[in-house]
Amino acid sequence: MEDKKIAILGCGNLGISILNGLLTMPNIKASNITVTKRNIDTLEHYKSKGVQISNDNNEAVKSSQIIIIALKPYNILEVLDEIKGSLNKDTHILISLATGVLLKDIQKAVVIPVPVFRAMPNTAADVSTAMTCICSNTGDREKILLVHQCFDSIGQTLFINEGLMDAATVLGACGIAFVLRFMRAMVQGGIQIGFDSTTANTIVNQTVLGAAQLLSQRNQHPEFEIDKVTTPKGCTITGLNEMEHNGFSSALIKGIVTSYEAIEK
Repeated sequence: MEDKKIAILGCGNLGISILNGLLTMPNIKASNITVTKRNIDTLEHYKSKGVQISNDNNEAVKSSQIIIIALKPYNILEVLDEIKGSLNKDTHILISLATGVLLKDIQKAVVIPVPVFRAMPNTAADVSTAMTCICSNTGDREKILLVHQCFDSIGQTLFINEGLMDAATVLGACGIAFVLRFMRAMVQGGIQIGFDSTTANTIVNQTVLGAAQLLSQRNQHPEFEIDKVTTPKGCTITGLNEMEHNGFSSALIKGIVTSYEAIEK
């Protein structure tokens, strides 16, 4: 990745999260990254880090090899039509972050047979701990490796079938908000039982981080770790049962399914 030039077109919240993650990587030079936005004022401070700032998508494409399209679904096809004349099938890799826009639609929009990828990272890219699901229309191992390395630099990557990309959006990208809402509720509960908000935040943040690390490192089902901290007539099982009586798991599952159905409409 050290000599590869990357463009992020439409550098909004998600694009900035990816940019911040890339800037922490020692093998990626800030001067090799170009970011674009209609209003570049909010990106100006990245100039001091060496990042190239522009509102010209075509110039950004021409000076880069890896093109990340960080746009909303409703305007990605317009921008693809704008840049298609600047794409080269031998040198460019096109990566779309737009939910619900299929590989075949992207390929049709750009006309030329450039390798196309869809990627769905989440905003944890900002701190290099994103979960990114990826699919592609190419079998070129070199191109796949480059995209893998690009997103590995901001967290963990997983290649999946395109048919699961909408589900990946809900579980991985929307999932950040779901987890944060759960954490907010934990903090509120902590305040009610006596902690100040700062202390409650610290305890909750580390507890959630620890829970995730337990499952990631030990590769166990969540219920296995739950069983280890629930004892007969104990406070943990009492609290868990009260949450379940009030529909905790059911509400979360319904929220995930409802989010998925909103994409599928």
